Amino acid sequence: MKVALFGGTGFVGTYITEELLNNNHDPVLLVRPGSENKVYLPDKCHVNVGYITDFESIEQTINNTDAVIYNIGIIRQFPKKGITFEAMHFEGARHCMEAAERLGVKRFILMSANGVKYNGTLYQSTKFLAEQYLKNTELEWTIFRPSLIFGDPKGKQEFCSQLRDDMLSLPLPAPLFFEGLIPWTAGQFEMSPIHIKDVAVFFVKALNIGKTIGEIYELGGPKSYTWMELIDLISAASGKKKWKIPAPVTPIKLAASIFERFPFFPITKDQLTMLLEGNTCDSTSSFKFFEVDPISFSTENLEYLAPK
Repeated sequence: MKVALFGGTGFVGTYITEELLNNNHDPVLLVRPGSENKVYLPDKCHVNVGYITDFESIEQTINNTDAVIYNIGIIRQFPKKGITFEAMHFEGARHCMEAAERLGVKRFILMSANGVKYNGTLYQSTKFLAEQYLKNTELEWTIFRPSLIFGDPKGKQEFCSQLRDDMLSLPLPAPLFFEGLIPWTAGQFEMSPIHIKDVAVFFVKALNIGKTIGEIYELGGPKSYTWMELIDLISAASGKKKWKIPAPVTPIKLAASIFERFPFFPITKDQLTMLLEGNTCDSTSSFKFFEVDPISFSTENLEYLAPK
């Protein structure tokens, strides 16, 4: 199957490309100028150079394919550089959906996120709007909503390695965030980490399973962990023993609202909001249906965090 893949050079996209090739599919990638060297096995992929804001590049990528995977996503925006949630999560997805309909490419798989909602953060609301738009097309769609995704980043941006570098490597206790004044719930919000290889398998298997059309799948690993437990496991895998301390989130959000426009600041106000909401789901039935044996979130499977 010839598959148009948007967002193929990032962390998730690299694994989806690899999984497509491992299953004898033919990936067609739209890649920004200057990012050609980020493509996994470029000699085995069709690479179109262009921007997601360019209609001609989108149509060139989708034309004569059998399916579209839209995987473009950002975790923070920089409006002065034209990098916004609306442009990447919604407008880009909408243009790809419209192009697919014009060109008669019916199969469309969308990368969304667990916890999306209309009245959420800009990250959540723009992904939610993309979902709603897709559901109102004539396309044969499937939507995946992953929780926290972990795995060897292969030089890309990934949650656990970023947490290690931005927080656990500092000579300070790890923060156990909490809202309000009393720290009884410090670090108790939960996530359901899912391995990147499992996510890629879900996407690629869905291409050939007709029963996934018109379905939304929330993807999380077999077990949920509190923020405190995540810190402990990531620290252990990184060869560190990290002290932890309750941290009221209000002053941190205030600092983030001032400095988040600068790339050096490690977290945004919206990221803190979503972090404290938690991010869990039960994907037992999805793993069973897709016949995927989940990879656990453990120190063994976090060995890529160990000092080199």
